[in-house]
Amino acid sequence: MSSRPFLIGLTGSMGMGKSTTAQMFRDEGIPVWDADAAVHRLYARGGAAVAPIARIYPDALVDGAVDRARLKERIAQDPGALARIEAVVHPLLARDREAFLAGLETDIAVLDFPLLLETGADRLVDMVLVVSVPEDVQKQRILARGTMDSAMLETILSRQMPDSEKRARADVVIETRDMKTARRAVRELLREIRENA
Repeated sequence: MSSRPFLIGLTGSMGMGKSTTAQMFRDEGIPVWDADAAVHRLYARGGAAVAPIARIYPDALVDGAVDRARLKERIAQDPGALARIEAVVHPLLARDREAFLAGLETDIAVLDFPLLLETGADRLVDMVLVVSVPEDVQKQRILARGTMDSAMLETILSRQMPDSEKRARADVVIETRDMKTARRAVRELLREIRENA
């Protein structure tokens, strides 16, 4: 196939079911580029972000890899740190995404991108798909993971684009309250895209 596949930009706030929905697309044979997994590759030993991050924050390296916890500490202490880190990581992420797209032989692909709308990456896709659940379900899911308390959760959510705004900017919203309905919605969406192609 010489023509570019139809690109779905998949996004949603923490605890909304984005990773689960991405897996549903994979289950349907749709290739998925995962921004978080790409960052992990870039930060791993030998990853493309290791040397440039080491130049600006040498203390963020542990055993030849970028330690995300140390970067988070740096971001918390230094208001300019996030912008400097993003200036390194975003071009490398773009290159990783382009490499993924270049090797595809498919009619549809998914870009799984938590900050799709925040970074302006929505201009790269043909459709913005937001996964969502009511706020109480979201909080319940996140707190059940046991990785943060409700105060930390509130702090993180206050810094993110509100779900209501993401929904307003979406071409399609899939509710992930129950997986059977979400999977049906994914299959229906793929069928509609192919019918309209």
